[in-house]
Amino acid sequence: MIEASLDRAEDPMTQPFRIETDSLGGIEVASEALWGAQTQRSLQNFAISDERIPLEIIQALAWIKRSCATVNGQHGLLSPQQVELICTAADAIAAGQHNDQFPLRVWQTGSGTQTNMNVNEVISNLASQASGTALGSHSPVHPNDHVNRSQSTNDVFPAAIHVAAAKHLKDGLLPALDALVQALDAKAQAWMPIVKIGRTHLQDAVPLRLGDEVGAWRDQLKQAQAWLEDCLVSLGDLPLGGTAVGTGLNTPPGFRHAVADELSRVAGIEVRPAENLFAVMAGHDALVHAMGQLRLLAVALLRIANDVRLLGCGPRAGLGELRLPVNEPGSSIMPGKINPTQCEAMAMVCTQVIGLDGAVAAAGAGGHLQMNVYKPLIGFNLLQSIRMLKDAMTSFRQNLVEGLEPDREQIQRFVDRSLMLVTALTPSIGYEKASAIAQYAHHQGLTLKQAALELGHISEADFDQQVNPGAMAAPDA
Repeated sequence: MIEASLDRAEDPMTQPFRIETDSLGGIEVASEALWGAQTQRSLQNFAISDERIPLEIIQALAWIKRSCATVNGQHGLLSPQQVELICTAADAIAAGQHNDQFPLRVWQTGSGTQTNMNVNEVISNLASQASGTALGSHSPVHPNDHVNRSQSTNDVFPAAIHVAAAKHLKDGLLPALDALVQALDAKAQAWMPIVKIGRTHLQDAVPLRLGDEVGAWRDQLKQAQAWLEDCLVSLGDLPLGGTAVGTGLNTPPGFRHAVADELSRVAGIEVRPAENLFAVMAGHDALVHAMGQLRLLAVALLRIANDVRLLGCGPRAGLGELRLPVNEPGSSIMPGKINPTQCEAMAMVCTQVIGLDGAVAAAGAGGHLQMNVYKPLIGFNLLQSIRMLKDAMTSFRQNLVEGLEPDREQIQRFVDRSLMLVTALTPSIGYEKASAIAQYAHHQGLTLKQAALELGHISEADFDQQVNPGAMAAPDA
């Protein structure tokens, strides 16, 4: 542990470290670092794995600090100079100019206090730089007294997760999902005239249109899209202004509403104070709900990816109804082999998201009284899932869906050989005779028509009139 007393720093300009202080005393911090004592202690006390707090949360915290400073200034709790310094520093952080100054791990205090202080300390030191005062001087902006004014980690950190999740759902994942929906819609419309054999239990079934099969994928994703859009409403209900336990202690009158209005403007999303601040601070149900909808999207995408790779399996010993784009060699030993790699990547992402949802559900249930102490885990898993699904859908669309083509000859071969077309005969000849035709055709290696005529169960004219795959695939057309 690197800790020192104040008398070690004789000349800060000649030392590789400077001394930063907090309520526990002084601690050595790298001379060029913009963070302070509490960040340094967290680095030393929580050297656990390498997952860092997502930068999306850091950006949201910066927006919150800016908004709080603006409102505090309006109440005379900060000087105009302090407001300007905090806002300028927060804008730079939100723009990603100091990403290397936020090194803390996810696996820290369950409240996220050290990350909140990391942002507070960097803003304080940026203000010192801008004012010509020494790093660590806490002048003219103190990390607690000024940057954290009218706030607690307990309301700020979950609010940052809400804002980050809503922002990246709205601006990232939902547009990527919509683009995939549109790509599938284009295929569904183009392939509507193609009649193919359906499959249930992985066995031959009655015909349907290929466009209807792809349209089912499209509409499954559209439903997931609608449910995710609904999440934006609950994510917009913030605990900000509740401070330590939900009472709003140490905030000026009207603070929560004024900050929400300012934050909506700064972040570009609609947020508001939650109706019950105690509820959204003690439990993080909106975050758990949003993660659950991401799991649902992952379930839908995994099913679609599995359908695509099953329909594309082959090319000569499988179904081979779809031709997947050739993106890269598939084997180090088998020349010419091509694999459904986009489907496999999507499947891994979806499986991971399903697992992350399980952790978030457990974390959401893990709070006690007025506090949930799984905040960093919830935020990390939620934003990781948003990022992975957004990227996976973009890759799946660009590298697979847009280049996907039907193998019309293979599809027609299956239609011509299908035994389940016999289903169209059951209204006229009954289930038993239709079943006999199908079984006889299968065992004798005959077509349905040949079997039907040999058994004498129906005339050739009636067979041709009733067994029409196109009409069977769209009986209401």
